[in-house]
Amino acid sequence: MIRNGWSAGPTGLGTSAARITARRAPREETRTTGPGRDTPFELPNFYMPYPARLNPHLDSARVHSRQWARDMNMLEGSGIWDSQDLDDHDYALLCAYTHPDCDAEELGLITDWYVWVFFFDDHFLEKYKRTRDREGGKAHLERLPLFMPLDGGDVPEPANPVEAGLADLWARTIPAMSRDWRVRFRTHTEHLLNESMWELANIDQNRVPNPVEYIEMRRRVGGAPWSACLVEHAVNAEVPARVAHSRPLRVLRDTFSDGVHLRNDLFSYQRETEEEGELANGVLVLETFFRCSTQEAADAVNDILTSRLQQFEHTAVTELPPLFAEAGLAPDECARVLAYAKGLQDWQAGGHEWHMRSSRYMNQDLNTGRPGAPRGLGTSGLDIRTLLRRARTFAHVPHKVGPSLVPDIELPFPLTLNRHLDQAREHVVQWAARTGMLHPQPGVPTSGIWDEDLLRGFDFALCAAGIHPQAKAEDLNLAACWLTWGIYGDDYYPAVFGRFRDLAGAKACNERLRLFMPIEDPRAVPPASNALERALGDLWARTAEPMDVQARRRFRDAVTLMIDSWLWELDDLACNRVPDPVDYVEMRRHMFGSELTIALSRLARWYEVPQEIYDTSPMRSLENAAKDVACLLNDLFSYQKEIEFEGDVHNAGLVVRNFFGCDYPTAVGIVHDLLNARLRQFQRTANLELPVLYDDFDLDADARALLDGYVLDLENWLAAILNWHRNTRRYREPDLRSRYAP
Repeated sequence: MIRNGWSAGPTGLGTSAARITARRAPREETRTTGPGRDTPFELPNFYMPYPARLNPHLDSARVHSRQWARDMNMLEGSGIWDSQDLDDHDYALLCAYTHPDCDAEELGLITDWYVWVFFFDDHFLEKYKRTRDREGGKAHLERLPLFMPLDGGDVPEPANPVEAGLADLWARTIPAMSRDWRVRFRTHTEHLLNESMWELANIDQNRVPNPVEYIEMRRRVGGAPWSACLVEHAVNAEVPARVAHSRPLRVLRDTFSDGVHLRNDLFSYQRETEEEGELANGVLVLETFFRCSTQEAADAVNDILTSRLQQFEHTAVTELPPLFAEAGLAPDECARVLAYAKGLQDWQAGGHEWHMRSSRYMNQDLNTGRPGAPRGLGTSGLDIRTLLRRARTFAHVPHKVGPSLVPDIELPFPLTLNRHLDQAREHVVQWAARTGMLHPQPGVPTSGIWDEDLLRGFDFALCAAGIHPQAKAEDLNLAACWLTWGIYGDDYYPAVFGRFRDLAGAKACNERLRLFMPIEDPRAVPPASNALERALGDLWARTAEPMDVQARRRFRDAVTLMIDSWLWELDDLACNRVPDPVDYVEMRRHMFGSELTIALSRLARWYEVPQEIYDTSPMRSLENAAKDVACLLNDLFSYQKEIEFEGDVHNAGLVVRNFFGCDYPTAVGIVHDLLNARLRQFQRTANLELPVLYDDFDLDADARALLDGYVLDLENWLAAILNWHRNTRRYREPDLRSRYAP
């Protein structure tokens, strides 16, 4: 987001966040300030190893942007800014730092975009946030897409400076870019604008978001993804369409976005919380969640910022080269992607420098010369604590941890079991035996991972019976078999490919699995070479045949997300890397098979409810909150299995321990708190946000009933998963010792 900034102690949580997790004291309502200061906290040392460079055309951009803002009626008479405001904010300096290599004309265009977006933010604040005018704000936002026609053409007569500026900028920007880029840029622009409604809703409810909700919403509707698109324009390096949505490019964009937003939160905290009543600020989010002091929350935000920048570096070095080879990019296409990555890096460095200089921010300490104050570029890029923290990411040693500590987990959803449970149990065992899952695969010595006794103890049919309490016997059988196949694959990949770090073999296996999900004819699969392929081919034919082509594609995407996450998991194991916490939460949803199991619940509704409903922010928020509850619940139960017996690094308990430098019981408390926060988010979205969504889309009673039924399906899903974890033999220590005996 942008708001009044770009919405854009020690490094490493071994100290600052350890204090947070140890104290967890009630948060004081009156925030204290630093000794003898009128600021709420002292700015931390920032990780910024890249040098900021200044575009030589700065002065011309200042002159141009001032005249452009006056031509658009944004200055005197607007009631928002005057010339002195624009000079003080110095957006030309921001753009000259963040885009150091473009020519004068391009820098002028980029600067105009930033003048416009900051003006929009201040205009929305004055006209709609301060007055709590949700309906007026909604009407204002609904008109703005009319000024961004994908193929150019006429636009309505602008009614205010925001509309006039957008119409002018869109016409000047799109001629140089493809339609694919225009779609992406317009989407990010709409998300950026719509964030203002999310913030307005939070202010109306006096509500501070939880950490996961905050990061994903800031990224979806914040300013940085929009900035990333403009980087492509500024460096004349449009990302090839066929890799624009790949994981490596998505991670580069997301880590860039998180870095920009979290840095802004540190610099803009005082203005946003003390002057504007703003609740969407990362420091305030952590201050509230951890019930800690403002200084400790600020240090923790800086640690997350550092982690996201290091994730950016890790992805650029380790994931881009394989992507180039797999996608078959030509040399010039590879060069464009690398130029884009460098442009994002330049933006981080330049944005940091601008934040230290702009009058919009709390940066007074930067000029006081106090010991420990950030001193400009790369002040802590080589800080020993930063280096130690990065080293700790790769230094995990598997060890004995003892039984998992599982806190009391209460879900307010009743459990109902399908009456066909017993026959489904027998069906799963017979099906698994028929497809070959209960025996070693020919020529694969480490593939004997299951037998009948283990499968009966796992009892996947019990989970399916809770997820689908009213399903017919054949539908329950199908759901139980999908759960069985997904967890078999999750066990198979580490045993067969992870043990020998055979990443090439795993990728080849993934490519083969895609062949067993044909779109046109669901039964047109090649001969299977192992149980994983044989079972998938059978399930795909039984599931996809009744669907239309569009529904098959969506369902295949859900399965593909899960199998591709297994490769990400193997990559981390190969380099013994404990994941970054934000990356972990997002990838964990795929590893758990959340999209697959939720897709099974959606099958009956794909034909009645438009897909655009499921793509809205409230529906995504609902689903992601449910996914996180399920994944965190699983991590609490599976800690000993994964860390002690499997030597895995993908568990929220370990991720929290590594990131915060805390002990296991403290990590369990943090994971449990986050689980409860995500549960509250699920309930809040269902009770408060979905009714507004129904009204916004003017849904009839039947559509509302279908979506209410979908919420009930998610509640059944969560209740079933908790019940299964409490009863399965998959995570109990005696069963683990028997299963993993030498």
